[in-house]
Amino acid sequence: MLLSNRVAIITGGAIGMGRSMALLFANEGCSVVIVDILVAEGRKTADEVSKMGVDGLFVPCDITDSHQVQDMMDQTISKFGKVDILVNNAGGVSKDGKSGGGSIFNITEEQWDKALALNLKSYVFCCKAVVPYMREKKYGKIINISSMGVFSPPGPSVDYHSAKAGVLGLTYNLAFELAPYNINVNAILPGPTRTAFWDPVTVGVTDKDAYFAKIAKIQVPLQRVGAPEDIAGAALFLASELSSYITGAAIPVAGGIPLSPYHEMY
Repeated sequence: MLLSNRVAIITGGAIGMGRSMALLFANEGCSVVIVDILVAEGRKTADEVSKMGVDGLFVPCDITDSHQVQDMMDQTISKFGKVDILVNNAGGVSKDGKSGGGSIFNITEEQWDKALALNLKSYVFCCKAVVPYMREKKYGKIINISSMGVFSPPGPSVDYHSAKAGVLGLTYNLAFELAPYNINVNAILPGPTRTAFWDPVTVGVTDKDAYFAKIAKIQVPLQRVGAPEDIAGAALFLASELSSYITGAAIPVAGGIPLSPYHEMY
């Protein structure tokens, strides 16, 4: 198994891409700590992990609160005594309209602060919590989820895309800083991936299959939007020893979007 006897923390692990990562990691022998604010869904995913013969632990946590993050870390160490893998996956757009806070013309200070707290500052909190334990063991894998929207925005979302660009800066800096401790730090840039992330964007859309088919036709060379399992596969590669000589990389998992010219989707 690729992750035998490893322990992973996955933020936003209750549903969507995080859940797919948790189940795939568990299938490869990894115990998983599910970190989320969705209590019922988080417990369900942790139970699914446990049924696969490894330990699943759900910790309710608002990762924008550094005190809650540290409490989550304390619970992880109390149960497992270590952490090998961190996936900073939790994030999202604001729920007030299309593509997050929208354009520079209507973004509010409150929307900006919320987007940066959820999509960037929380990553710093989680990295700061796990790194001392990884440094002690001289081993660690940190995977940060960014977005292809940083380079090819499907619509104006200045708050979300700015935060996700910051995730890349964080990744490069930590890759350099933590390399002497045998800690690999990499990023995944998902393209359009069909999860609950899109719910705020598709409010009022009656035929969501047609909506995503249109996105795929216009934007994605592979002619389909991604599934959570597509992102999970890349995360497994970066969490395993298959990628032991890779750090400071930002890997698009986007159906070839960097190959395609920008088109207006709406």
